[in-house]
Amino acid sequence: MESGSVTTPFGRRSMTLAMLSRQVASQQIVANKSVDKWKLFRNLCIAKPRLGVTDRALAVLNALLSFYPKNELAEEHGLVVFPSNVQLSIRAHGMAEQTIRRHLAALIAAGLLIRKDSPNGKRYARKRRSGEIGEAYGFSLAPLLARSEELEKLAADVDEERLCLQRLRERLTLCRRDITKFVTAAVDEGCDGDWLNFRFQLSAALGRLPRVPDVKQLSEAVAELERLRQEVFNQLKRQQNFGKQSGNPNQTERHIQNTESESINEEAVVVCANEERASQAMPNRDLSRSSAFLSERQSESTLPPLSLPLVLQACPRITDYGPHGRVSNWQELLSASHVVQSMLGVSASAYRDACSVLGLQQASILIACLLERAEELISPGGYLRELTRRAAQQRLAIVPMLLTLLKTKSHEAHRTHQISVNKPMPTLC
Repeated sequence: MESGSVTTPFGRRSMTLAMLSRQVASQQIVANKSVDKWKLFRNLCIAKPRLGVTDRALAVLNALLSFYPKNELAEEHGLVVFPSNVQLSIRAHGMAEQTIRRHLAALIAAGLLIRKDSPNGKRYARKRRSGEIGEAYGFSLAPLLARSEELEKLAADVDEERLCLQRLRERLTLCRRDITKFVTAAVDEGCDGDWLNFRFQLSAALGRLPRVPDVKQLSEAVAELERLRQEVFNQLKRQQNFGKQSGNPNQTERHIQNTESESINEEAVVVCANEERASQAMPNRDLSRSSAFLSERQSESTLPPLSLPLVLQACPRITDYGPHGRVSNWQELLSASHVVQSMLGVSASAYRDACSVLGLQQASILIACLLERAEELISPGGYLRELTRRAAQQRLAIVPMLLTLLKTKSHEAHRTHQISVNKPMPTLC
């Protein structure tokens, strides 16, 4: 497009003030200005999100630039390219002509190209006697040359934003990993604290992030997770200082806790403290149908210790929902219970109440027991709430519940074996 030339579109395409302003802006080119066309195209590709053009439109622009004879865009070499749609389709890797026209319109609307239509709408060039191109009709690349500094700045801004997003994602990943491992370590070591609440806060913070967050959203999430990580770390640090206290037996302070032994003692106290447990009927239909959970009354001396093998032997179905299809430690049992809880339709509030009353370990055992009896329960969530209420009143024992499940499974296996043994053999005709 020669300096001082303003054109109107051919045919039924209307002229707009935006077209006029873009053509006027394209004439403001500094004398002797030149830009490497491929460096300019690279800036365009980087700044694509700010320009509102697609990668397909950039492919068409790449094809147009390949028709420009020089590597340097300069007004002295002319700025109009005039390939036919057929040749443009070949350079655009066989793109359909209708698609090419659509993307050309998008490039013009984005202010990256200007149409310079001939009197009959065709694209061609008229040469002088010396062989140089005197007048050309097609697509002017003048906007690219005029906006080269703007495009370079846009590319730099997009690059900076990309690096900022990358750094924020790294910090987010580190915070999430630290919080998860801190909470897991605290649960495995049996430390006192509302660790389930920390896990819920982490899930809530991550759940508020959209699928493709921007810098502001990521910055807010990272700030929240860093604050949460500091809270978890401070609580763990207090636990560490607490465990370093003197072991003098004359003092009344407690030592580092042992989750397993403590839970066994708690269960023994519950069993001894409530002898009328089996005589009380459940308040709803689910509890009456599943009264076998609480029908065992055994003395403290006959109860086996509460261990993970005992839980998995009584509730083998839970292993299918653990990480990689297995449950090898208490943390994996807790992860499997999160999955089963939503699958059974147990509300988050019911599960949270169970965890706060019973603790993470015993609440996950209850979820495993509910899964074993899922076919018999109309409302697993209501059943879990009743068990939580009984636990708050110290009327719930986990070990007898597991023993009842083992006994029921043994009876069912024996009955199935007897049916298979007594089944008559088919006669051969």
